[in-house]
Amino acid sequence: MHDYGAYLPGSDCRAEPTGCGALHGLSFAVKDLIDVAGHVTGGGNPDWAAAQRPASSHAAAVARLLANGARLRGKTITDELAFSLEGENAHYGTPLNPRCPDRLPGGSSSGSAVAVAAGLVDLALGTDTGGSVRVPASFCGIYGFRPSHGRVPLDGVIPFAPSYDTVGLFARNARHLAAAGRVLLHSEMANPVPITRVYHAVDAYALAEPAAAAMLPRLGEAVTIFDGQEADWLECYRVLQGAEVKASLGDWITRTKPRFGACIAPRFADALAISTEQVGYWQPHRARYAARLQALLQPGCALVLPSTPGPAMALNSDGPARGAFYRAALCLTSIAGHAGLPALSLPLAELAGCPLGLSIIAGPGQDEALLAFAVAQALS
Repeated sequence: MHDYGAYLPGSDCRAEPTGCGALHGLSFAVKDLIDVAGHVTGGGNPDWAAAQRPASSHAAAVARLLANGARLRGKTITDELAFSLEGENAHYGTPLNPRCPDRLPGGSSSGSAVAVAAGLVDLALGTDTGGSVRVPASFCGIYGFRPSHGRVPLDGVIPFAPSYDTVGLFARNARHLAAAGRVLLHSEMANPVPITRVYHAVDAYALAEPAAAAMLPRLGEAVTIFDGQEADWLECYRVLQGAEVKASLGDWITRTKPRFGACIAPRFADALAISTEQVGYWQPHRARYAARLQALLQPGCALVLPSTPGPAMALNSDGPARGAFYRAALCLTSIAGHAGLPALSLPLAELAGCPLGLSIIAGPGQDEALLAFAVAQALS
């Protein structure tokens, strides 16, 4: 079977269910940032992989899916140590976008998104720090779920920027997404407060390409999020994420001088140059952004905005095009990230034959309501 380059070359990572439950009969894949017992977690970088021993146990997210009846069918390619949104890997290759083969799949959970979009598996685990589930979900035309920060344990996951990191989920249909999402959350919430009030972020739509913005629905009441400070939201994310990357991986990078791809190396160099003074300046900004979003998104409320600035970029996109995409995409994805909010990318539109995702963001801990909203939208 053609695997679309989704799986890690040379890996034979499989596991049978350890129990029976809501996911009986479904299959899943796991991003190579997440531990599977008996296998090395390589992080998309051969020098990192060479220094690791096989994991002694499954990450909590993997264990939960197996315990509920799902079968593990492979480890998927990730952009190097999660530091990208494009979906390329200089060492292991770029997974093929099944919907638009001449375009990028999106990252950093590229292989997981492609495995689901291509029908190789029903579900896949990824990670989402700054959009690494939502962006490839949008590019590949599938559902992507980023939980509230802290709802899914991060044990057994390579740390990147821990106060932003989450374990996320891909699915081709809303029903499977909701079932697996509740398993991932270890949820016993039977009747979440339903989402009945929706806002759309007009300034977030303004960050999208005009043709893309026109294709996406604008639900509910118009609000502004950035208030003309888009550059500040982006810089706040760059600095605070980068400082955490430095704390998580900086010592290893300095000691081992690993091989990074040409697009990834400058990003790590930038992170290692961030100062404590920069962090001290931007931390209060993040706190204000989070407080504002949490006040807006009370139980029963949600915010809609484009998942990405446009459809998937061409494989041969030049540096300026990639830079413009990266800046706009991170600004959009930072909305949920700064406040630790749950977010879904729904495959609701197309432009020039390629998918476009609409993001729905809910208040902290309102993950179950968000999953139920996705099912309702799919049925409407």
